Amino acid sequence: MNGDLFQESRYIEENTSQKDAISLIFSLKEEVGALAKVLRIFEEKGINLTHIESRPSRLNKDEYEFFINLESKNISALPDIIKTLRDDIRANVHELSREKRKDAVPWFPRSIQELDRFANQILSYGAELDADHPGFKDPVYRARRKEFADIAYNYRHGQPIPRVTYTEEEKKTWGIVFRELKTLYPTHACYEHNHVFPLLEKYCGYQEDNIPQLEDVSNFLRSCTGFRLRPVAGLLSSRDFLGGLAFRVFHSTQYIRHSSKPMYTPEPDVCHELLGHVPLFADPSFAQFSQEIGLASLGAPDDYIEKLATVYWFTVEFGLCKEGNAVKAYGAGLLSSYGELQYSLSDKPVTEPLILEKTAVQKYPVTEFQPIYYIAESFEDAKQKLRKYASMISRPFSVRYNPYTERIEVLDNIKQLKNLSDAIGNEMELLCNALQKIK
Repeated sequence: MNGDLFQESRYIEENTSQKDAISLIFSLKEEVGALAKVLRIFEEKGINLTHIESRPSRLNKDEYEFFINLESKNISALPDIIKTLRDDIRANVHELSREKRKDAVPWFPRSIQELDRFANQILSYGAELDADHPGFKDPVYRARRKEFADIAYNYRHGQPIPRVTYTEEEKKTWGIVFRELKTLYPTHACYEHNHVFPLLEKYCGYQEDNIPQLEDVSNFLRSCTGFRLRPVAGLLSSRDFLGGLAFRVFHSTQYIRHSSKPMYTPEPDVCHELLGHVPLFADPSFAQFSQEIGLASLGAPDDYIEKLATVYWFTVEFGLCKEGNAVKAYGAGLLSSYGELQYSLSDKPVTEPLILEKTAVQKYPVTEFQPIYYIAESFEDAKQKLRKYASMISRPFSVRYNPYTERIEVLDNIKQLKNLSDAIGNEMELLCNALQKIK
């Protein structure tokens, strides 16, 4: 990454649990004292490291990569540090986030190929596990997670998603989750989910003894709604993850939870993605709603990114919807959790109508059942509410996704508006002709 790129208004949201942290990735040749030299540079400039991870480089066998979080105190010295690392240490440095200039519009991808630029700018490596993770003390599982992380790290847009040969133990874990959840879907899941699920069984290998391949599922989704899957190595920031949705791209994990606790996972896994998210992405109305959240996030200020991520949480992840006189689940976090799916439709939690101004600021836990769920009248109603909410976001332009070029069009000048008007005019003429033939 050359110095010119640092002049862009390219701001990648930091880890929300460390709001004052700046993140860097750099690689060093494997030699005695190399890391110590780097740490001494930060110490001399008065910058504290709050987190550091390491892993063998995927590009050069004789190098190691380091992921670090820095306190923003004395961060004005960061450009000098980066220059020293590059010139004196010969380190390859990649800056993930910098302090944003006041009133600057955050960088966002304009083409679907640009998703490659931040797909690996993750908040934690997929192969790194917390001490309380069920697989933390299992070296075989940790090595397996690294295999999946490497697949995602090496993936680029346009490539087929590499196929994985899942082990018998992994397929057994999938089978337990698949079997238990499938007993609840007819009574607890929304119509759209239950309508698509048999098609996934028929065309994508959704079976108790088989974990579907992301490439097959992605191709199926593209034929239904234009959505596609992209493998991801770990957790993306809210800004980056929502940005993918603007292109109808869902960043999906490919690994599976640890076999010791098949009905529990501390992070999204392939069961969550394929059983919870995928069926709804095949529904046109829900797909449009999901993309609307992504489009609203492009270039949005940080405070709105947090609010949109919260809206996503209470809709796409933990949403309920009306279905006749009943209430059903459509959120992936519910449809992939046997326990919470039952709990959410019981009389125990609080439920309220989906009002985005309120939903967007609702606090929520991430390690336990939700104390409150929001009920949407319909996906169409939720989409209209989201459009109204997005119109309040402070940004000096509107955006539109062009599915033919797979690019984001920034509507900030007369020419762009004329092009949009012409496109709408053509569609309206087609609609009128079709109506006349129906009559």
